[in-house]
Amino acid sequence: MSKNPSSKPIEIKISTVVAVSAILHTSDLSILDAAMQAMTGGASDYFDNEFAILDVTSCETLPTAIEWPALISLFKSYSLNPVAVRGAPAQMEEAILASGLSIDTLVQPRRPAEEAAPVVVVPEPAPAPAPAAPAAPVAPAAAPAAMIIDTPVRAGQRIYARGADLVVNAIVNPGAELIADGSIHVYAPLRGRALAGASGNNEARIFTLSMEAELVSIAGTYRTFESGLPQDLAKKPAQVRLAGDRIDVLSIRV
Repeated sequence: MSKNPSSKPIEIKISTVVAVSAILHTSDLSILDAAMQAMTGGASDYFDNEFAILDVTSCETLPTAIEWPALISLFKSYSLNPVAVRGAPAQMEEAILASGLSIDTLVQPRRPAEEAAPVVVVPEPAPAPAPAAPAAPVAPAAAPAAMIIDTPVRAGQRIYARGADLVVNAIVNPGAELIADGSIHVYAPLRGRALAGASGNNEARIFTLSMEAELVSIAGTYRTFESGLPQDLAKKPAQVRLAGDRIDVLSIRV
């Protein structure tokens, strides 16, 4: 008798997959290679084999054809795994799909109400006004959502707080990864990777009682610490924030 409690040969369930956006302003491979080399500083584990969406929306001069296999190989050489393309014109979709990539389609927002077809309503005679009822008390606003982790985060473990802040009350070991759409709070040593504002929130921050991170990111902007942290920040309370295109690490006085 099979030890598997399910008789189904396969099950499909919803899973959250986090992917970084590689926003391309050019499709020139030599220019992109030089830019990636400058960004990573030659660090082989800068991206750690993350999934990537190639966003060509901002390409100033998009050619009629792109060498997708060569582009995929370029990003894979920097430990990024392209899985989809965003913003490509319809005539490119066949070549994109043939290269093994998917088409990432952004959901279009609904039309504003004023653009909808007008509806004519004939008002009925207004009834006599009823006595005013006492105002109902206003319920307090709901507190922002947060995911709370009370156990150590092990090497190789990835935790994602979707649409929320992430609070960790234990050590984050080297090789572990924290991801949050909001801010990240670590009330213990942060020795792994922390990526806040994963959905594009530039105001998100990272806080820790002992700054020892391998990599930090705010809204997709990264900073690594191969050469170590300054003495006034290493293993001390600190916060990480985004200032324009720069990641700042600041001390917290306690």
